[in-house]
Amino acid sequence: MPGDTHIPNPKVLLCNAGAGAAAGVLAATFVCPLDVIKTRFQVHGLPQLANGNVKGSLIVGSLEQIFHKEGLRGMYRGLAPTVLALLPNWAVYFTMYDQLRSVLCSDGERHHLSIGANMIAASGAGAATTIATNPLWVVKTRFQTQGMRPGVVPYRSTLSALRRIAHEEGIRGLYSGLVPALAGISHVAIQFPTYEKIKFYLASQDNTAMDKLPARDVAIASSIAKIFASTLTYPHEVVRSRLQEQGHHSERRYAGVIDCVKKVFEQEGVSGFYRGCATNLLRTTPAAVITFTSFEMIHRFLVSLFPSDPQPQIL
Repeated sequence: MPGDTHIPNPKVLLCNAGAGAAAGVLAATFVCPLDVIKTRFQVHGLPQLANGNVKGSLIVGSLEQIFHKEGLRGMYRGLAPTVLALLPNWAVYFTMYDQLRSVLCSDGERHHLSIGANMIAASGAGAATTIATNPLWVVKTRFQTQGMRPGVVPYRSTLSALRRIAHEEGIRGLYSGLVPALAGISHVAIQFPTYEKIKFYLASQDNTAMDKLPARDVAIASSIAKIFASTLTYPHEVVRSRLQEQGHHSERRYAGVIDCVKKVFEQEGVSGFYRGCATNLLRTTPAAVITFTSFEMIHRFLVSLFPSDPQPQIL
């Protein structure tokens, strides 16, 4: 508002939070089977398929193997904690990202923020959401891999898993993998500024405003930004997943991030840090397209439900 551009507008906060939560849940549900495969690749390596090798369509073969052994439920392991994590994750993220961009804006032209300012906004929002939701991501990882660890009493539900991890491993267990997860902020620090720049370019090409871009252009911008950021920052996901997966009953024990990095490199080489990367791109790219495109469309719809303020807003 004129005179104070940094006071959060409740309507803006509600639209950002609602659109972010809805977009995250839609994307998570759509790509959950690929997320299960990716997590298992990261933690346990490539699977032996029914024919005794890993040739052919590895992803399709892995999906068939999981379906035959664990049924449809196995393909959607970890969906409940994923949804529970994504509801606040994207709601908080998009809200904080928008507010931080407003704070960093000095001339009222948010869409023209420098790359550095966009990176700061993305990193700040990422740090807040990572710390808030890390326990739920730990539960998600444990759910997705517990079918591969016979003899271990399985978790019954998200709440019971949180209680059991807290009881058996303490706060450290709930926040295992937090350091590499925070390192993963570099991902959004690359993805969001890239996304904004591509949107700005496409809008200038079409001679339109960024918030008026059609869904097709939003999908193009989000997919390119996601592929670029994911490829550059993927190794931290492998380290995070391995630290989160090891629990009270796990045979593999890492002393910490540095120990995990050393052991992965010594035992598997550089390729160990890119286990499941192809699957990850097949999962995260459509997930990003769904998340960002649905966020933009839902956000525009929610904004249209509110009457315009009598005074102009700085958007």
